[in-house]
Amino acid sequence: MSLIAETPTYSIDALELGPMENFIYLLTDKKTGRSAVVDPAWDVPEILRVAQEKGVQITDILLTHSHHDHINGIEQLLGQYDAQLHLLKPEAEFWGHTLGRPTLHHGGDIIRLGDSEIKVLHTPGHTPGSACYHLGDHLISGDTLFVWGCGRCDLSGGDPEVMFDTLKKLATLPASTVTLPGHNYSDQPTATLEEQCEGNPFLHFDDKNDFVEYRMHIHDKIRHDPYHAEPRKPVKQVTRDE
Repeated sequence: MSLIAETPTYSIDALELGPMENFIYLLTDKKTGRSAVVDPAWDVPEILRVAQEKGVQITDILLTHSHHDHINGIEQLLGQYDAQLHLLKPEAEFWGHTLGRPTLHHGGDIIRLGDSEIKVLHTPGHTPGSACYHLGDHLISGDTLFVWGCGRCDLSGGDPEVMFDTLKKLATLPASTVTLPGHNYSDQPTATLEEQCEGNPFLHFDDKNDFVEYRMHIHDKIRHDPYHAEPRKPVKQVTRDE
């Protein structure tokens, strides 16, 4: 997989790399040829090959969060390009790793990639400083929101109550927004938010306690990837009868 989205101003390439089916994204501003790599990991030579094939210059690295499977290619990539590293300040504090002089952001900040604007969204729940990147009609959602799923909250830094609030906020973005997740865990690589609100069980809960029960104690027992869209069910059926 490579080119996954193209508009008059930017393109997005997706590379599925590594043993955990990670999606690494290459965002390219068409006017300037500047590119940003989101979550460089696993196979940096392949990332470089795609960039060279497209004739673009990698100037930025965007991190959705700091788990090893999303960051293990940073140093190798920085050895090839003098790129600026971007992440949220709360994630830098959670990570506790010093790597060069990263640009630290807050939710709502804008990263300018040539003529393209990337809005940084603070989306905690999987980790305290998880970020999503909103570019035009596309949302790169990392491990916050998968297609028909969401990230785990039982790892260090995870919090299911916070994840519930985060997903509720993401669900208010325009229905046509296309989500680009951090892993290929589903039966399709992307989905609009309208499709997610209909088919993603994590977006079907109105009560936080029910969401926490499902995320922490039920979901992993009854669902296995590849995930498929699921219709809404009565809460009692989801949280108890399963």
